[in-house]
Amino acid sequence: MKSNEVRKAFTDFFVEREHNHQPSASLIPHDPTLLFTVAGMVPFKTYFTGEEIPPYQRAVTIQKCVRAGGKHNDLDEIGRTKRHLTFFEMMGNFSFGEYFKRDACAWAWEFVTDVLGLDKDRLWVTVHLSDDEAAEIWEHHVGVPAERIQRLDEDNYWKMGDVGPCGPCSEIFWDKGPEFGDDGGPEHGDEDRFIEIWNLVFMQFDQQADGSKVPLPKPSIDTGMGLERTVSVLQGVDSVWDTDELFALQGAAAELTGVDPSTAPFEQLVSLRILADHARSTSMLVSDGVFPSNEARGYVLRRILRRAVRHAYILGVETAVMGGMVDAVVEIMGPDYPDLVANHAFVRDVIDREEVRFRETLRKGQTILDEQLESLSEGAPLPGDIAFLLHDTYGFPLEVTQEITQERGVDVDVEGFRSAMAEQQRQAKEARKVAAAGDTSHLTALVDEYGETDFTGRDEVSSQATVLYIDDEIVVLDRTPFYAESGGQIGDTGTISGGGTTIDVTDTRYGVPGLHIHEVTGSGGIELGQTVTATIDDERRAAIRRNHTATHILHHALREVLGDHVKQQGSYVGPDRLRFDFSHYEGMTPEQVAAVEDLVNAEVLDNGSCRHFETTMETAEQLGAIAFFGDKYGDVVRVLEAGRHSVELCGGTHVKALGDIGQFRIVSEGSIGSNIRRVEALTGTATIARARQMESMVTSAAGTLGAQSTLDLEEVAATRMAEIKQLHRELARLKQQAAVGQAPQLAATAVDGVVVARVDDLERDSLRDLAVSIRDQDQVHAVVLAGALAGGNGVALVSAVTPESPLNAGVLINDAKTTVGGGGKPADDLAVAGGKHVEKIDEALEQVRAAAGIE
Repeated sequence: MKSNEVRKAFTDFFVEREHNHQPSASLIPHDPTLLFTVAGMVPFKTYFTGEEIPPYQRAVTIQKCVRAGGKHNDLDEIGRTKRHLTFFEMMGNFSFGEYFKRDACAWAWEFVTDVLGLDKDRLWVTVHLSDDEAAEIWEHHVGVPAERIQRLDEDNYWKMGDVGPCGPCSEIFWDKGPEFGDDGGPEHGDEDRFIEIWNLVFMQFDQQADGSKVPLPKPSIDTGMGLERTVSVLQGVDSVWDTDELFALQGAAAELTGVDPSTAPFEQLVSLRILADHARSTSMLVSDGVFPSNEARGYVLRRILRRAVRHAYILGVETAVMGGMVDAVVEIMGPDYPDLVANHAFVRDVIDREEVRFRETLRKGQTILDEQLESLSEGAPLPGDIAFLLHDTYGFPLEVTQEITQERGVDVDVEGFRSAMAEQQRQAKEARKVAAAGDTSHLTALVDEYGETDFTGRDEVSSQATVLYIDDEIVVLDRTPFYAESGGQIGDTGTISGGGTTIDVTDTRYGVPGLHIHEVTGSGGIELGQTVTATIDDERRAAIRRNHTATHILHHALREVLGDHVKQQGSYVGPDRLRFDFSHYEGMTPEQVAAVEDLVNAEVLDNGSCRHFETTMETAEQLGAIAFFGDKYGDVVRVLEAGRHSVELCGGTHVKALGDIGQFRIVSEGSIGSNIRRVEALTGTATIARARQMESMVTSAAGTLGAQSTLDLEEVAATRMAEIKQLHRELARLKQQAAVGQAPQLAATAVDGVVVARVDDLERDSLRDLAVSIRDQDQVHAVVLAGALAGGNGVALVSAVTPESPLNAGVLINDAKTTVGGGGKPADDLAVAGGKHVEKIDEALEQVRAAAGIE
């Protein structure tokens, strides 16, 4: 069977057994503790934990998965083992409190034996040491011989974390035969011989903090069957690399690189495998909305992609290859992943651009690394701070540096690299924070007892409600007009009144899915079970509505002006402003910003109506609705049709007609990461307030500069700037004269003809001129000057020697320039270097003295 046939067979088998077929979820999980979707159960985690009520009791999926970051990291194993992949597909069937072990085991056995046709005599089963029930089912209900049922300990027990759902699991193994190792089953035999093809997890306990296990009221089933591993068994091959789809991708890599797999040495085969695997993972990640960057998911994607490019480089390929590999992935996997086909051009463009950029980085980094390696003494490792400089300043991954140095028999001081990295991370803002989850069991209990909060805020600004829960900080009502923060829109504020008491609501959020939490300032006078009146700040809500609908029109305008590759990456919608993050490769030009503004304002003036309605996800897709990044959608969704051109999924609150937005004005556009841009904008009365503010500032500036009127401001400002530039040039000339005038005085400090001194607050050129002037003084044959540049923007190092000097200018400052965190081209008679660590100048000069032998 081919891979696509196995996908279909698995899905059909469980659909026939009343499972709801769900398409693969995105590789970007909603679980904040994970970088990527790493298993088939990840999209269903909240169903298993009880945080959400599942809309169906049975499900079957073929889930895209990536393991290449954090604790789920297989990256370094890729290509060298028979099984590891960064991207893989997990086939799974799930029961949310309905069927349990008996059906799960019976169906698994029926599928592998009857549908896949695997020989029963070569299948083994493992269960947990404590799971007599599973062992009984396998032997007496399914019919597996007792001698091929083995009991394992930790390998057959699964838990979600230190607390929470857990339970024993049971695995099905395939015996590849005696030529692959010793017999003895999975417990005692060779792991290359006995290969796990299916894991059945029986979630039946709730692990408590004290270590005890409480039986779950509704035990559940989570199974995972790796597609690639299963296909390798069905196709009778020893490795996942020889399965049909991965073999075809390696063929594409061979054609693009010119490598003949039949004669290639093992290391070249590893490179072809890496190109095949990494093409799948990068294509799927970009298609799902991940972009190369220096943070979190984007960094992992960039690392995978650059690793692939590096291996193409190792194979001697000087031209871009990853675009061709994307084409091959789409051709092979597109029939099963229509989104990949739809995003083909976009995915290829993103990956092409990143490869071209990295190939330039690779050349620059190679040059710098070559210089550093040439200056190392024999047997010395490459310093960790140099490896970090290449990584941090030039985007040169540590893995690439290590591969290059190993080719030359040089180690890298990895501990030094990690130390430099740790110092940077200590000083920098954390890229990702995972909020510590508090105990929400009491809130989940409210949903179980009363159901989800009835949101009345689309039709009402004030609603009668009953208090379901109250403490000093929060109030929970059965129904509310208050919008809970989600989808970028901040929560409502207002008041809750009852029994002669009014309390202020400062924010509204979800405590658990579906339950609105009203954050309050004191709750005195309001009691549990009381009927109250909940009233939002309607003026604030109206401003939020204007900004929220404007984000949708902005999204349309950005795609019109910049291209369909633009996708939302995040947003903030408040009463004061809107913020919209989107994918794009470069800064917007002033003309593009103006064009986007004009398109939005044209839509506003057109005053098209806005229709906000519920429908099925299938209908929404047929309407061409665009999903917003980070939102989670069920089978029933809300669609916003805003004017004639914008159709998007959104659960927020919106204006009735586009004219209600008022004037739209972009106030800033900039980068917030690699390939991610951010626009901030104003609507309604906020644009008028800003216009008045700007007019006041212009009038004030005109007066300060001496302009007769604001109309003369530009001309007068240009005149004043020209005067200032002339004064700066004159000041620099005087500083240079004064510096050169110090030459005799500094020459007098020479020790054995060598001057080493610190001179701050000069420009780089002035420091160089001073060094040359000192060198030309009598009795001086070598000079090294270092100082903080004028304005404090970094460090300058200058080394100058006479033709007769026994010293070399470049060698004198070789260690010093590393200490100050910089570099520069070596030269024998006059060397200039820069750096960024002003605080290490004195340490660097001591190194110079040691190099000159004048300590």
